[in-house]
Amino acid sequence: MEPNREKENLLALKVMRLTRPTFLHVTPITCDDRDLPGSTFSQVVRSDMASSAGLEEFAMGELLTLPQNFGNIFLGETFSCYVCVHNDSTQLVKDIMVKADLQTSSQRLTLSGGSSPPIPELGPEGSIDEVIHHEVKELGTHILVCAVSYTTQSSEKMYFRKFFKFQVLKPLDVKTKFYNAESDEVYLEAQVQNITAAPMVMEKVSLEPSASYSVSELNTEEKAGMSIFGTSVYLNPKDIRQYLYCLKPKAEVGAPRGVLKGVTNIGKLDIIWKTNMGEKGRLQTSPLQRMAPGYGDIRLTVEQIPDGVPMEKPFNFKCRVTNCCERTMDLLLLLQNSGTSGLYWCGVSGKQLGKLGPNTHMELNLTLLASVPGLQSISGLRLTDTYLKRTYEHDDIAQVFVYSDQEEPA
Repeated sequence: MEPNREKENLLALKVMRLTRPTFLHVTPITCDDRDLPGSTFSQVVRSDMASSAGLEEFAMGELLTLPQNFGNIFLGETFSCYVCVHNDSTQLVKDIMVKADLQTSSQRLTLSGGSSPPIPELGPEGSIDEVIHHEVKELGTHILVCAVSYTTQSSEKMYFRKFFKFQVLKPLDVKTKFYNAESDEVYLEAQVQNITAAPMVMEKVSLEPSASYSVSELNTEEKAGMSIFGTSVYLNPKDIRQYLYCLKPKAEVGAPRGVLKGVTNIGKLDIIWKTNMGEKGRLQTSPLQRMAPGYGDIRLTVEQIPDGVPMEKPFNFKCRVTNCCERTMDLLLLLQNSGTSGLYWCGVSGKQLGKLGPNTHMELNLTLLASVPGLQSISGLRLTDTYLKRTYEHDDIAQVFVYSDQEEPA
């Protein structure tokens, strides 16, 4: 794109955005040979240089065309432009400086010429050429400001500027959902939608976890090792893809498993794509935050339990008690049997478990007896802090399937 040059200036400034060429489209108009135009429309289409031989009625031809204006650019893509300063006069000019700034709604960036020394001289028909690249990281209106200053032969200092405006649009709509598992794992579902008017090739959609987590992708089939989306890598306009990731907290020194408090940083999504003409774009989301589940002062988790147990025979299971508060507890174990439950505690109720410091845990080995077949829920476990006289009730801890000896599963 070439703006009108002021007559008093000896130099001309030309700026052209550099993008991949696109296919030249034609608009064929056809009719039946028995209609009034006859074969006139067909002859016009065949004579059009943009049409392909044998495919005159196909809208896309074989020729490529360069962009005629700055147009739009998508967030995450690289903005490239060619800047040319040409001496149209018959005079020699000196001390030429060319500066290019990019003005956004929040900042002004110097892309070229900020600290470069001036060019000593430029003769008639001479030119100064430069290619500028910049990865756009902000939405909205952008203005490329090109400024040229020079000195004439009569030592007169000259200066002029040109402005080029373009829009930066959003290419993808990304939505995330978190699912907290009982085993401290976090499942992240990322929905990625193409909101452009053209298809794009999804090269990479990955999760870069924070220092507190390790991640595993769940977007491939385990047996075949192929993507769950198949061999297609295209994402058509308005299409949505769902990506799933599993995050596991890393074990920290001095911190037991499961003690996660407040807002935690999960990580960032890194997305790389290409447009239909090969233009590459990359987006990285801001740090994803999730609210860690609150467990109160004490958390009870089941570490080991059988899937099925025989009726009227004791069975063992192991659980873990974690002190999630900032004070030391002196715990007392109480076991309460319910008349409506099919499970009965075996052991001493009122047992002293001892002191449990902040952010520490202890293991409990407990025994139950099943009296009723079917799926039974373990309840009635109570932990009392003797310091504060506070009792923590734990019901529906886990479920176990009870069967009779005659119905023992295979």
